[in-house]
This record gives sequence, C-alpha cells and structure tokens, in this order.
Amino acid sequence: MKLSIIIPAYNEERRILSTLQDYYNFFNKKFKNNFEIIIVPNNCSDNTFKVVSDFSKNKKQIKIFNISHYSGKGGAVMKGFELAEGEYIGFTDADNSTNPENFYKLYQNIGNYQGAIASRRIKGALVSPKRKLTQNISSFMFNKIAKILFGFKYSDTQCGAKLFEKNIAKFLNENFSEKGWIFDIDLLYLCKKNKLIVYENPIIWRDAEGSKLSFKDGIFSILKLFKYRLRIKN
Repeated sequence: MKLSIIIPAYNEERRILSTLQDYYNFFNKKFKNNFEIIIVPNNCSDNTFKVVSDFSKNKKQIKIFNISHYSGKGGAVMKGFELAEGEYIGFTDADNSTNPENFYKLYQNIGNYQGAIASRRIKGALVSPKRKLTQNISSFMFNKIAKILFGFKYSDTQCGAKLFEKNIAKFLNENFSEKGWIFDIDLLYLCKKNKLIVYENPIIWRDAEGSKLSFKDGIFSILKLFKYRLRIKN
C-alpha cells in the first residue's frame, strides 16, 4: 500500500462528509486500491461516527476506529499511525482546510526526506480567506516562541497536514507524549532530536468555518509550549 491518510474527527458531523468525498474520489483515481483513509472519531457527542460509517460502506479503502473517550487530536492521529499500513503515513484535518490536491503535494515532494509538512507561511503558500487579526497574532506568537524554544527552522509547525515515511510514523507513535494542541511540536521535536530531515511544503489553505481553536486556546497553547520545554530533557 502506497499511502495512508489519517483523519481525526471530533464532533465533525457537519463538515467531514464533503472532506471524505473529496479525498476518496481524488486518491481513488490516483492509487485505486493502493491507499487507505483511516478515520478516527474521538470523544464525539454528535453523529460523526454514523456519518463516516454510512460513507464507508462498500469502500474497502476506508477504515474507522472509534475512540469513545478523550484522546486529544494527537492521540487520535497516533492511533491512526499505529493502524496504518502505507509506505507513507500522514494526517489531515476533517474540515478540508488542506484539500486532497494540496495533501498530494506532500506525497509528491517528500522525495528522500523522512517527512513533509504543509506550510501556510512560506513563499508560494496562500491562505484564503485572510485570517482574522487575532488568529494572525496568536499564530505568529506561537511560531516565534516555538522557534526560540526548540530551535526549529519551520515557518509553520501547526498546519494540519503532515506526512512521514512508514518507519518514521511508527517511531513517532511509539515515542510521542503530547495528545493536545501542541502534539505537532512534540512530533517535530522528536524528528529534530533524532536528526530526521522534514521538508516544509507551501500549500493553498482554505480557512474553514467552525474552527475549534479560539484566541484563548492559542494563548493557552503558548503556555503549553513552555511547560513542554521544561518537561523534556534536552
């Protein structure tokens, strides 16, 4: 199997169906049976599980693993990494902010790198529509502080689309420690610590309505950065 795509889903009954339709149709044309989409509903209180279950009928490339308790986005993604069988394993958001064409760019460009991450902040990237000022401020602060604390060269650690070689994805699943909003930082720090080279790829990002990350959450995530930095050994 060439590609595994993990889609974590927390109360996404209104947005996930169109995402699944787009991703399934696109990658079915590209890979036929040589891909899989693993949907991981987690701690949902709406009809997300029913929506994805209905969609998956008669589609052997679609798999579902339901987590009834809180796992965080990171926990859901890592469960998908554990189950995935593709040569390359990645994840994307349920809201289709990174559409399948842009996710495919990660697959095309990963080359000899161990990973590829989507970026909204480097040359060639486009965000549509333009983000709110509060979103830009919290995002800028988060990325700036992450660079200082962890020595990252990435311009955008939090974009919700990332892809890794299979052995790297399995390694990350075995060693991750963050389940919440900053789990991306945890993954990228594990890559940096182990001298893995991750490519940053510009994408066209559609800022979907219904975002669950508020300005307050953004500030809280910055505080989590400091807590994480104090916890890790080096």
